[in-house]
Amino acid sequence: MASRPETTINPEEARHFGALAADWWNPKGSSAMLHKLNPVRLRYIREAIDAHWGADARDIRPLKGKHALDVGCGAGLLCEPLARLGAQVTGIDAAQENIAAAKAHAEVQGLSIDYRGAGIEALGMEGAFDLVTSMEVIEHVTDPALFVRGLAEALAPGGLMILSTPNRTALSRFAMITMGEGMGFIPKGTHEWKQFLTPDELQGLLSDAGLESFDLRGISFDPRTGFALSDNTHLNYILCARKKRGG
Repeated sequence: MASRPETTINPEEARHFGALAADWWNPKGSSAMLHKLNPVRLRYIREAIDAHWGADARDIRPLKGKHALDVGCGAGLLCEPLARLGAQVTGIDAAQENIAAAKAHAEVQGLSIDYRGAGIEALGMEGAFDLVTSMEVIEHVTDPALFVRGLAEALAPGGLMILSTPNRTALSRFAMITMGEGMGFIPKGTHEWKQFLTPDELQGLLSDAGLESFDLRGISFDPRTGFALSDNTHLNYILCARKKRGG
């Protein structure tokens, strides 16, 4: 019987993204697509937290008093907005270079964020987070089921989880790999299409981990207008999850 893996971290993926750390905050650099995608993700997250906790849409700090965890945080593109929304934020990433870049950028911004170089399965903070996010990360791990179980363990009862990831379709392969990586819009080697998860597959993993998913939305891309929330999940999608009742 095979032993349970101790980590979901793929060392090659960590090296790949660590090499991009110094340029992570450059909106025209190697992470330009993430900068274009981030406003759409933040819009969805804001709507989701307002709905989940009944927050006033005019409140500039709806996460005040709450603990948030961003898994696969890179250099902090999501952690910093979450901190500005009032959360006490922890960000973890497999690449130490990313953590160093995240800490340096947060310090300049005057933000207090707890950054750690670790995988979710090694965090050891069970039930500690009201909000758990992981954006475009699950397609890079070695064991998606173990990864989702780690996310579920970190989520507090009554908490909210938000995940986004590319769908495994012909469109995603063409747009993200053939065109995106082939034309230099995305660094070569960023994606392995076979690692992409369909919505049904991800929802199955969430269910197996004791979570129920809801509010599945697509993220589409138009070269003229950029990324937008959509009913079309063929390229990318984002969803919420919470612990099953009684779980």
